[in-house]
Amino acid sequence: MVTIKKSLHLLAAVLFAMMPAVSSANVDPVQQGDTVHVEQTAIAVETTEHEASHGEEHAEKSNDQFVKEYIDHHLMDDHYYSFFGDKELHKHYGFALPIILIDNGLKVFMSSEDFVYKGKVVENGGQYFKYYHGKIYEVDGPNGEIVYDAEHHPTNKMPLDFSITKNVAGLFLASLLLFLGFTALAKTYKNGPNALPKGIARGLEPLVIYVRDEMAKPNIGHKYKQFMPYLLSVFFLIFLLNLLGLTPLGLNVTGNISVTVCLALFTFLYVNLSGNKDYWKHIFWMPGVPVPMKIVLAPIEVLGMFTKPFSLLIRLFANITAGHSVVMGLIAVAYVMQEALSTPGAIGISFFLTLFLTFLEILVAFLQAFIFTMLSSLFIGSAVQEHDHH
Repeated sequence: MVTIKKSLHLLAAVLFAMMPAVSSANVDPVQQGDTVHVEQTAIAVETTEHEASHGEEHAEKSNDQFVKEYIDHHLMDDHYYSFFGDKELHKHYGFALPIILIDNGLKVFMSSEDFVYKGKVVENGGQYFKYYHGKIYEVDGPNGEIVYDAEHHPTNKMPLDFSITKNVAGLFLASLLLFLGFTALAKTYKNGPNALPKGIARGLEPLVIYVRDEMAKPNIGHKYKQFMPYLLSVFFLIFLLNLLGLTPLGLNVTGNISVTVCLALFTFLYVNLSGNKDYWKHIFWMPGVPVPMKIVLAPIEVLGMFTKPFSLLIRLFANITAGHSVVMGLIAVAYVMQEALSTPGAIGISFFLTLFLTFLEILVAFLQAFIFTMLSSLFIGSAVQEHDHH
């Protein structure tokens, strides 16, 4: 049992370390005298009338499209860390991130604004790559293009992508901040159990005690100590990432479904690798019920093993994504309606509404970290506690 517990902690540490790394042809016209000229003129006039008839409709949709693009830009992951952009100048302000590809060997280069946003082809190791809708494809040459199938899906080869994207950079930043904060807290306890934390450690200690006394102890029982490192890591990582998503850094890490899947997977592994014989008996052969009911309940309990982590990942992903969409949407609407909101009263209403929702998002940031950690401790407790059978 001791060997299993040590292996479990080692496996979780390796998985946490790897998580950031885990992405019609033109035909020349035939000259046919005046007939061709008349046809081309008619087509040009028809095209002009068509564009004029839809001009107002396009203008009406432009604001809606801007709001949608503004929200999507905040929610999406990216290979270039862009803080904001100028739509008229086609300029993005940020910094490049490393591109790491495996395609006939290791290919490493830095992304650029032209590569990500302007379709520039990059050559590396004799191969050419092009960026399209958040993914990197291999093309034939320096002027190569993306080839599409009948449904307009790219058919170009995709290399294995292990790049440091915007979300991965956010994970590294959060990990660094947590490491510095908890290192400061650990140094405090070296001075004795009664030493008073200082600085950031003073803010971390009440949260550590809260996780221990309100989540771990009530739900897991006397075995809570061996699961405290995982519960503290999950709580503070989610909480900090949620807070970073409300800053001008533009991060949306916990709004990425792949990140929430990884976090839920860790809970799934902890629950099932720590489960005792009573836990597995309640799943496959429920005690205290007739045999026919045992046969019926077994597949339901097996399904429940997977629905629990699924509910964790969907809840975190949906709530964070929805909150960010609302806040970013209000900011974008205030921007495109700046003429209508030019009066001081309208500007004040927009500002205070956005400020209120931002404070509400801070509460949601803590609440989602609390719910994920609380349910994880509850699931772990159900797997490790002994059951009385009378």
